[in-house]
Amino acid sequence: MKTLSKENADGVAQHLAMAARLIDSDPALAHLHAMSAARRAGRIAMVRETLAITAYETGDYALALRELRTYRRISGKDDQLPLMVDSERGVGRPERALELGRSVDRSTLDVPVRVALAIAMSGARLDLGQTEDALLELQIPQLDPKRAFSYSPALFNAYAETLEVLGREEEAAVWHDRAMIASEALEQSAADDEGETMVVVEEFLEFDDEPESPTAVAPESDDQPGEEPSGESATDEKA
Repeated sequence: MKTLSKENADGVAQHLAMAARLIDSDPALAHLHAMSAARRAGRIAMVRETLAITAYETGDYALALRELRTYRRISGKDDQLPLMVDSERGVGRPERALELGRSVDRSTLDVPVRVALAIAMSGARLDLGQTEDALLELQIPQLDPKRAFSYSPALFNAYAETLEVLGREEEAAVWHDRAMIASEALEQSAADDEGETMVVVEEFLEFDDEPESPTAVAPESDDQPGEEPSGESATDEKA
């Protein structure tokens, strides 16, 4: 934002703040704010990231992909890789989603990003009917019912839903319960001590197969939002 004039930077910041405030309650309006920010500051990574996220939340996965690719190019970061993988799923390319997810060394990613990527990759496997492989994608060290992190409820629920697809209803119910317990523990932790990690004590039966640790006009992907589309496809990217 330092490259912008003070007046423009203030305007962009207001649009970004409104997009963040509205993203859960009114994604469409949040998206309009993100587009306004992009028209003012299309070369700022945070702006393109916000536009991508709001596009995703409104179901415009093609736009989300274009903007995520631009964000990735400008920032040099892989922190939105899970959203890219999920957007590939959204446009009907689960094979491309898996290829993209495998293109990065997961050990280089922050743990929450790694977990989100596992969930997205599992979803792509489900899209292809690879149910057993979908379950394996989620069997990562963070699938630990004894500890609650910010990503735990989503991971536990994804694992439960995949078990349901496999017809393993009793195990699925256990993991849904674990997700609820983790969520409640995190809420209590946030209220008590600013979100410290919680140790979760549970009384569940263990299963032998569990892991040991377990449409508005929007800018295109170039750096000048609002120009004519370049025809570039998400499949052109070298991840």
